[in-house]
Formats: sequence, C-alpha cells, structure tokens
Amino acid sequence: MQLRIAGIETESIVDGPGYRLAVFAQGCPHHCPECHNPETHDFEGGRMIDMEEISALLGGNPLVRGLTLSGGEPMMQPLPMAQLAAQAKAKGMNVWCYTGFTLEQLLQEGREDRMALLREVDVLVDGPYLAAERSLHLLYRGSKNQRLIDMPATLASGSVTLYEPPQW
Repeated sequence: MQLRIAGIETESIVDGPGYRLAVFAQGCPHHCPECHNPETHDFEGGRMIDMEEISALLGGNPLVRGLTLSGGEPMMQPLPMAQLAAQAKAKGMNVWCYTGFTLEQLLQEGREDRMALLREVDVLVDGPYLAAERSLHLLYRGSKNQRLIDMPATLASGSVTLYEPPQW
C-alpha cells in the first residue's frame, strides 16, 4: 500500500506530547485561510511512499513515543493512515491525528474507512484552522475552535470527551 505525503518529521516536538514521528499527508480539501501548511493542499503534490518505508521508522528511535498524522488532510487517505496507526500502536506508541473535519462531521458521514482510522487514534485534534480564532496560548492546536478529543473515551461513551494533558 502507498501513501501520498508532503513530508515526514522524525523527531517532532510540536505535534503532540514528547518526541513524535509526524507524517504529513498530501492533499487537503479545506484550504483554510492562513493555513500553516498550504503546500500540502494540492492532491497531486508531494510524493508517493510505500507504507513499509514509513513503518520502518516506527520504533527506530527509542526517544520517539508517538505518531502524529497531520497534513494536508489525513482523512483523505484513511486506510493507509489507519494501517500506519495500528502499526504504531502495536509498538506501544500513542497516535494523534489532526483533521480539518469536526468529529461530528466524520461520525455523521459514517464512512467505514474513516471510522477505521478514528478507532486507531488516541487524540483527535478536530476542526478547521480559523485565523480569527488563532491563539499562541493553545496546547497543540492553532485556533480556539479546535478540540483535543480523547477518542477511546469518546467512542466508548458515545459523547465527546476532551483530552486532559498530564499536569506536571
């Protein structure tokens, strides 16, 4: 299986807690004004990569404890993203996913391929980036409308449960 990516960051410290492997999907339908990654919008841009090449990076660095799926829009390639997330979880890594869709939109459409990805995600950062709600004081997100959602708790309870970061 292949994935179209914009890039990979092997030691990200801004896309979730701790050191993370961040995979940036190529292609995004949202085109949020003032997007942080506008070069990821073109569905024909970036490059194709074999899943095995990305999988080989999982667990390769003992300091990297998580996988972040970002973009572009990971929900536009949900099956390879779900496969990658499952492989990360099998190695004891936590999985975060950024999407411009809201969780409610994803659940309402009920696409099984996107649900497969949601079931593998520990924290979903949902909602489009809104420049009018931009804040530099938010943890792991760019605008106030975006939520950090604890996906296992949300799927188990049937209602949105927000992620609570550890207090140091």
